[in-house]
Amino acid sequence: MKKLTPRFWLQRPIHWSLVFSFTSLLASCGSDNIPIGPTSLNSRYTEEQPALSGNGRFLAFISNRNGSHQLLVYDLTEQRFVRTPGLNRPETITESPSLSYTGRYIAYITSDQGRPVVALYDRATQQSQILTPTYRGWVRNPGISPDGRYVVFETASRGQWDIEVLDRGPNLELDIPNGATVDAPPN
Repeated sequence: MKKLTPRFWLQRPIHWSLVFSFTSLLASCGSDNIPIGPTSLNSRYTEEQPALSGNGRFLAFISNRNGSHQLLVYDLTEQRFVRTPGLNRPETITESPSLSYTGRYIAYITSDQGRPVVALYDRATQQSQILTPTYRGWVRNPGISPDGRYVVFETASRGQWDIEVLDRGPNLELDIPNGATVDAPPN
């Protein structure tokens, strides 16, 4: 003959502890804790793939707010979003942002004729350009140097993932702090 009373008695506290734990977890994840508004960093939508500028002032990330997949730039000092006209095109996906030192240049993945390409957005000129229009393989995970001259990314043009370094050239306006000295590139 088996005793069912002790086992049932032990299961009851475990059951109630799970109920209380789950209830407190749901209460702590309530929507009242999320700041909402046009200037709030977080929203009720998915925000992912954060990238911080070298000076720590600007944050770029991918968001699904406003009903579309877009790359947003947030000024952490002024606690507001930065306007980026021409960056997010309709019906295109942007991924993997990377920022230069002051956030002037943003390297990211976008699509061009159905293929992923590395693009670069210049916040000073408010223009975006595709850096890898002729790559045969797939590209992913771009990164930009603090001064904005070099862009690195992964490419599968040889049938495996390799790393490419793209030198944008010595004649571009570098993203450096005001008053900083610039050394000549080595030959």
